[in-house]
Amino acid sequence: MVADPVLLQAVAELFPNGISRYAVGGLLVGLGTVLIYVGTGIPAGASTFLESTLSYVSDRSRFQRYVGSRDWRVVFTAGIVLGGLAFAATFQSGLVTSPLYEPGTTGQLYEVAGVTLWTTEIQPWRLFVGGVLVGIGTRIGKGCTSGHGVCGVGSASKTSLVGVATFLTVAIGTAQVVAALGVSP
Repeated sequence: MVADPVLLQAVAELFPNGISRYAVGGLLVGLGTVLIYVGTGIPAGASTFLESTLSYVSDRSRFQRYVGSRDWRVVFTAGIVLGGLAFAATFQSGLVTSPLYEPGTTGQLYEVAGVTLWTTEIQPWRLFVGGVLVGIGTRIGKGCTSGHGVCGVGSASKTSLVGVATFLTVAIGTAQVVAALGVSP
């Protein structure tokens, strides 16, 4: 089989560190989604899981619809947070090595009392504003990219297909405008 050199060059530019890490991540996300759906009958989506935790502290009817399933949703949400912390403590710190990840490529490493820690180069106020905008977007879009992009597209939901196309268009456009303005972390 002869591969098109232009196509190979385009792929190499899109994935300068190879495609294997993305393939492994995609397989793990897909497996988790299937396990949640088979185990509960509910499509996985992070914004719904996070919203369900409010049913512990709010009596509003909007949140009370989650009471019957909130316990496993909290475990899912905790898994997202703890998984990120475990990754940072092992792979990002360089404690564990893998050909799929090169430590120190996504932030700065530093030592505190013999423990290697990691920090992002993004300013805290930008992380906060970005989080608020994502939260607003998940309310307006009636879900997040994990719910629409993984479960909705996988089930051929027209709403999710339009939502994902909108998410991607806005994200790509925003990234291009920000880059053109010379904004950096």
